[in-house]
Amino acid sequence: MNSKAITEIKQRIYRQFPEVAGGQPSVKAQASAKGSRSDPSYLLTFKGNAQDAGGPSFSRTVRVVADANGRILKVTTSR
Repeated sequence: MNSKAITEIKQRIYRQFPEVAGGQPSVKAQASAKGSRSDPSYLLTFKGNAQDAGGPSFSRTVRVVADANGRILKVTTSR
């Protein structure tokens, strides 16, 4: 995955989840499904801290699965 694709993904995720902005995501290549001829996919993991309105802060993890061209296939979040 090239740096331009990663930058575009970061911008989209930072707009949707501003609490993870500021850090670099970890990027890992994922193996294709057995027998699949599809392009490889990549897992980008963003971490940050969020706070509910007036409540305690909590850690936020956003996981993004994207293809080599930077197209986001799936976004999941946990807290």
